[in-house]
Amino acid sequence: MNPTIHGIKNCDTMKKTFAWFDGAGVAYAFHDYKKAGIDAATLARWCERIGWEALVNKRGTTWRKLAPALQAIEGADAAIALMQAQPSLIRRPLVEFADGELVVGLDTEAFERHCQR
Repeated sequence: MNPTIHGIKNCDTMKKTFAWFDGAGVAYAFHDYKKAGIDAATLARWCERIGWEALVNKRGTTWRKLAPALQAIEGADAAIALMQAQPSLIRRPLVEFADGELVVGLDTEAFERHCQR
C-alpha cells in the first residue's frame, strides 16, 4: 500500500514533499484536507497516535488569526473540532504509511526509512 500524503496542495512544504516522493520514485496518494475536508475519526486516530499538540500548527497565519478563546484548546475533542473547522491548522505534510506510522513535517530521513522497507 502506498503512503498517503495529507495536506494542502499549494503549500511550499507540500511541494517539496511531493518533489521528494516523485524524485524517489515512490507512488503515493494525496488527500487535500482543505478541499476534501477531514473526518473526525481520522483526526481522533492521529491524536491517539501522536497527540493533538503535534497536529496543530501554531506557527501559521490561521492560528494567529484565531480568537484567544479558540486558541485555548482544552483537549483532543476541542482540537479535533477546531481542525475540522479550520483544516489549515493541521500541520503539513502529514504522511501516513501502510504500517500506520505517521510522519509530520518534511522529514526526508523518515520518508526514506519507510520507503526502503
